[in-house]
Amino acid sequence: MGPYKIDEVSKASGLTKRTIRYYEELGLMPQPARTDGGMRLYTQEHIDRLIQIVNARDILGSSLQEIQAFVAIREELQGHKAAYGQSVDEAEKRQRLEMIRPMIEQQMQMLDGKLEKMTQFRQEIGQIYQRVCNALDPEHHTK
Repeated sequence: MGPYKIDEVSKASGLTKRTIRYYEELGLMPQPARTDGGMRLYTQEHIDRLIQIVNARDILGSSLQEIQAFVAIREELQGHKAAYGQSVDEAEKRQRLEMIRPMIEQQMQMLDGKLEKMTQFRQEIGQIYQRVCNALDPEHHTK
């Protein structure tokens, strides 16, 4: 389907029109095509990209800089994936995989860092919760 107007993209992504335009300015997503009158025309790929950005922001608590790095790695991986699929030469496929591995490792390191911070935060909150429970009912709360 498509092309989509910015109102439709806003509804589909859950972002305001202003945020969508801001993300375009930052280069987090490719510039959409425009009508002769200058109206933006988005594709499903734009909507999918915005949903990825929202997920990275909300689920991972990523900053815009981290999201930019994440998106750049994803784009590069997609390019390598396409080239890998078209290649019939096993040596070329191996070379592609060797190029992809560090990109995936970089993403995993970023996620591992986030998970570690989240785990530490969860432990701190758990300790506070335990102290509150113990103060309220010292005989029954020993989690």
